[in-house]
Parts: sequence; C-alpha cells; structure tokens
Amino acid sequence: QMCEKFTVCENSMEMLLHNNLNLPKVTEEDGDFLTFLSFQDKCLRKISSGLYTFQTYLKYVQETFTSENQNVESLSHSTEHLARTIRQMVISPEEVIIPDAATQESLRTKLKSTKAWTEKITIHLILRDFISFMEKTVRAVRYLKNTRSFSV
Repeated sequence: QMCEKFTVCENSMEMLLHNNLNLPKVTEEDGDFLTFLSFQDKCLRKISSGLYTFQTYLKYVQETFTSENQNVESLSHSTEHLARTIRQMVISPEEVIIPDAATQESLRTKLKSTKAWTEKITIHLILRDFISFMEKTVRAVRYLKNTRSFSV
C-alpha cells in the first residue's frame, strides 16, 4: 500500500541509504527455528523484548501515517498484548527487556527529527521489519506449540 501511495518500494536507493534504524530482529543466534529446543526460553525472551521495543516504532508510525491511525493503533494494542503473553511464558519474565520511558522518549525524538522526505521511507522500513519479525515470531510460536505444552 505504501509502495503504491508514496512510491516507496523495496528497491529504492533512498531506503538503502537511510536504513540506520535499530529495529529488533530475531536472528539465528537466538535459536534456529527448526532445532532450538535448548534455546526456547532465550528465543521467547528475545521475541517479547522485540515486541515491546516495536511499540515505540509503531507509535511513531501511528503519529506520522495518520491516514491509517486506527489500523496502526489496533496493531499496536495487539502487539503489546502478544508481548505480555509471551513474557508470561518465559521462565524468568523479569529478564525480558522492556524499554523504559527515557529510552522510548529518546527514540521518539530521534524518529521525529527525521526529515519530511524520509518519513515515508522510515515508516516503510519499520513496517517491513515488523512484518519480518512477526513472521519469525509466528514460526517460533508454532514450533513451541508443537513441542511444548502451552497455549497462545
């Protein structure tokens, strides 16, 4: 939708030049999704922490991409609920990293200082990485659901 509306697409050179966002990612070192039995708790901590971190980015998208405010607000609430649910599944929930208010405010300030012409690219990068993060989260949760007794 953003590609059509704002001509911000995957192969845009501007996107590549300005991708200095430090968005959460689930990587192989967090556990291979096919064989991470021994890394399950670490993986869940990383997922929950990442979802909490994405909250600040989603808030920025909501404030900036006003035509989709309700959709992004709904996405943000669902993400927060998922982060809490997964955090409850972690052996030591206190080890889940939840950005404090100062960290969130610092990130919000950094994002808001983005020049208007790169706003759309920033939103696209946030949403693209959020989708990638959620795809890996779904695979991990499905795998855990099949190998461990819990319900999500």
